[in-house]
Amino acid sequence: MRMDTVIVGGGLSGLTCGIALAKRGQRVTIVAGGQSTLMFNGGSMELLGNIDGQDVNHPLEAIAALPKNHPYSKIGAQRIADIAVEAKQLLDDASISMDGTADTNHWRVTPMGIAKRAWLTLSENLRIDDMGKLPAKRVALMCIRGYFDQPNGMLAQGLRDMGFDVQTIEFSTDDITALRHSPSEMRATSLAKHLVSNNALQRVADQINALASEADIVLLPSVIGQTDDNDFNTLQRMCNKPLRLVATLPPSVAGMRMQTLLRHYFKMLGGNYLTGDNAIGGKFEGDKLISVSTAKLNDMPLRANNFVLASGSFVSRGLAANYERVFEPVFDLDVEADADRDKWTTFGVLEPQAYFRYGVATDDSLRCLKQGRTITNLHAIGSILSGHDAIKMGDGTGVSMLTALAVARDILSSK
Repeated sequence: MRMDTVIVGGGLSGLTCGIALAKRGQRVTIVAGGQSTLMFNGGSMELLGNIDGQDVNHPLEAIAALPKNHPYSKIGAQRIADIAVEAKQLLDDASISMDGTADTNHWRVTPMGIAKRAWLTLSENLRIDDMGKLPAKRVALMCIRGYFDQPNGMLAQGLRDMGFDVQTIEFSTDDITALRHSPSEMRATSLAKHLVSNNALQRVADQINALASEADIVLLPSVIGQTDDNDFNTLQRMCNKPLRLVATLPPSVAGMRMQTLLRHYFKMLGGNYLTGDNAIGGKFEGDKLISVSTAKLNDMPLRANNFVLASGSFVSRGLAANYERVFEPVFDLDVEADADRDKWTTFGVLEPQAYFRYGVATDDSLRCLKQGRTITNLHAIGSILSGHDAIKMGDGTGVSMLTALAVARDILSSK
């Protein structure tokens, strides 16, 4: 069957674009190799947190100052605010309830106790709107005995540095103690699978109510609610104190939930999600991509009117490198990267790394370039795009969602 659009990559950007197109009646197929980098997401989305070492408090205002090759600049500062509203609505429609606004950043708390600027954060996670006016003073940090994917000492100290009065409380329940017989079971995702029944949640609530009576707010590692927020809401009703979750080290329960809910929503809209497959090449005719071949469907290439490359950066193998060059491995598209290999990296873990900004070259409409020529029906979205450093700029998830929606709009308007 010929599709309207084929998307290579099933992470945040690919699913966002697929959902936006499917909602408008397009026949969409997503080719997804497996789990995406959403597995590392702690439950927040960043829009723009830093420019040239300067913190950004008001992202929409700051976007106008970005260089011309940044993906936001190619979308256009005037369009960003409207698309950001659409992005939040899409998450709401997928049953992912997040709080925040594109006008003003808030702060999320990392597992290491560091405050990072964010655009949207899951409603049940700890969020700080104003560092001068904390949401609570006395905090009970509930630490699960035997759970090592949250560095409690660093988290507690980080919270104290923000101004919280922190009491660290270790606890366990019979359910959790039983899991400790196998160290591999004491991971966030494993705990979330076990803490689903009302009885198991009630035992956690009993511990919280007994041990955290002096606190204004209770913080718990994000090990509740792998499929939706119902388990958290149930636990909150059982607790005598306001409860908030704090992100853990990967694998992330919050990220897994977002991946699952977005994929479910895409399929509910009629989308076709080919998981466990990888695009391995494409057929071009002139300035158009005609079809995509995959590892499992090599004798049945996927044909479409439009194609979207959302395969991610180096971590997701959307980009690759050898001793001579950085390249895009599926279609051999043009890549913006230093030719001199010595310039790819800088000594020092905390130093800016040039390769973070490398990515596929596109025109101002995010259409891909191949041998200097625009491929008119092939767009690139998300972290495979060049021109930004998601770590230093704090814009990774924003770039993923907003470029996906901008490209979806362009595809729909070109019909």
